[in-house]
Amino acid sequence: MSTVPTPIPADEPNTGPVAIVTAAGSGIGLGITRELAQAGYRLSLFDIDPTVEDLARELGATATVGSLTDPADLTRLVENTLRHHTRIDAVVNGAGHARNDLLLEVSDQDWHDGLDMLLLSVIRMARLVTPHMQAQGTGAFVNLSSYTAFEPMGQIPVNSSLRSALTSFTKLYADQYAAQGIRMNNLMPGYVNSWPETPEFLAKIPAGRYATTQEIGKLARFLLSDDAAYINGESIRIDGGAARSL
Repeated sequence: MSTVPTPIPADEPNTGPVAIVTAAGSGIGLGITRELAQAGYRLSLFDIDPTVEDLARELGATATVGSLTDPADLTRLVENTLRHHTRIDAVVNGAGHARNDLLLEVSDQDWHDGLDMLLLSVIRMARLVTPHMQAQGTGAFVNLSSYTAFEPMGQIPVNSSLRSALTSFTKLYADQYAAQGIRMNNLMPGYVNSWPETPEFLAKIPAGRYATTQEIGKLARFLLSDDAAYINGESIRIDGGAARSL
């Protein structure tokens, strides 16, 4: 595991807010990373794939290679961020997909692995970062969830179940920390173009297309911004109208 600091050149100072993005190297996480970079954030990127170091060099960010399921790696991420940027204004908790199977054929280990990746990684990051945001009197989290938290899909029982739990945690977090100027919201995509398109899934989307990772990134940027200062504890769908629940 390694850390690559890539400072902005001295003649191009960046005084923007500091954001951590986990699972930053591909898919939706990459879309969010690029959107925040364009918006002037100073970025601390985290991914299990070492190529995140190349992305950091490209964007003038810092990179930490590690696993979302390893508490020590998350601690190292936060320490590296503070060492290189001195503060943390925002956290985007990205994640991959847990291992899924038919409902009663999901192993205990797969449930535990999914819990570590999809829920405990968010809780652990909140434990690590919240004290720094309390000291600043401000901060925002965006957790990458899924619209299946409201409409569970039998094909992905681990993801559906644990992202529903994340919805509850986010509400509880907002209850406790909103008055201290700290916000936490969930971003809930439907079908996104970082995954293969199939006629079956496409038929479920009134918009007639998958979302782009750039569109997801724009919503994440908004939720982290002061323009969303009164949005807290919410789970916001971006699914082209696919979800049917009210």
